[in-house]
Amino acid sequence: MKAAVYEGPRTVTVKDVPDAKIEHPCDIIVKITATNICGSDLHMYEGRTSFESGRTLGHENMGQVVEVGSAVRKVQVGEYVVLPFNIACGFCKQCERGLTNYCLTMQPEPALAGAAYGFADMGPYPGGQAELLRVPYGDFNALRLGEDAAERQTDYVMLADIFPTGYHATEMAHVKPGDQTIVFGAGPVGLMATYSALLKGAGRVWTADHQPDRLRKAEEIGAIPINTAEQNPAEVVKEATLGLGADNGCECVGYQAHDPQGHEDASLTLNGLIDSVRFTGGIGVVGVFLPQDPGGTEAQGELEAQGKVPIDFGLMWLKGQHMGTGQAPVKKYNRALRDLIAGGKAEPSFIVSHELSLDEAPTAYEHFDARDEGWTKVVLHPDGHGNADKH
Repeated sequence: MKAAVYEGPRTVTVKDVPDAKIEHPCDIIVKITATNICGSDLHMYEGRTSFESGRTLGHENMGQVVEVGSAVRKVQVGEYVVLPFNIACGFCKQCERGLTNYCLTMQPEPALAGAAYGFADMGPYPGGQAELLRVPYGDFNALRLGEDAAERQTDYVMLADIFPTGYHATEMAHVKPGDQTIVFGAGPVGLMATYSALLKGAGRVWTADHQPDRLRKAEEIGAIPINTAEQNPAEVVKEATLGLGADNGCECVGYQAHDPQGHEDASLTLNGLIDSVRFTGGIGVVGVFLPQDPGGTEAQGELEAQGKVPIDFGLMWLKGQHMGTGQAPVKKYNRALRDLIAGGKAEPSFIVSHELSLDEAPTAYEHFDARDEGWTKVVLHPDGHGNADKH
């Protein structure tokens, strides 16, 4: 089968790899029909993680079931399913608590928790930017989709990661109806956090970034854009709130945050949120931060390379703020979010700028990594049924 394979920093090739196959009675095999390039993929693509050369990328996947293991009871061949990027067992201590993002069974390293498709330090599992994908514990991990799955793939595939992840940011920040919320980052996850806050009934949502095309997307869905090349988000928000700040905020950028001139600073968005959010407010951090960054020393400094970020903790403590962090437990939210899509209440596909074939993955990575104008979200179609003209 064909797959998008990481060959080293900023090098992805599409080549033949061994077909995915049933390895355990609870496995299912899915023919991938839609798979996204994620901002987290770019950390690996740029060589800023421990991701090994020769591995298949892709953790935002959906498709049609083509084979099931002998112990599978619910999922059937022919059904369309979307797959949480978290690979979970369903029965360990963490999964029983709903924390499938920190599954203890599927992570082979005893000192770690959590597993994912095609992701650094999250198990040996191949990614789904390929024609076929093996899904462990298919009955538990696969979310079945309705009759509109095939024609609404660009909506449903967002349930694999970024829609639940953006929603998770708003949950950790405790966004409620009527709240005033600020989101740092207008990439795909930041736009999903913005969208989620609006779906929850936030009275006013600001989205801060320095990419004009992404800010336009935020404004289109009802947010107030803040161009960080021209304005200080904290000052904008305070001026609009009698000096108090937003009720809560979401961090959707991560450890490679940088200013409009391109200078990296892992503390930039965290400190911006601490400054922007009012006393006793909440902050949800879903942007990726890692304990080791191979490129961190050169890009930022020795401490940042070890995941040590100099945040304004004194101000955060003084303001009595609370902060939630970590990857999203996708299964906690994806069923409800699926039903919002099915019922016409949510259309997360508004962020999609390009639908391309799997063969076009190398070019897509180049453009998305460069943040080229108009490349807000790329969906790859390994079955060749994409719409390459979508912009």
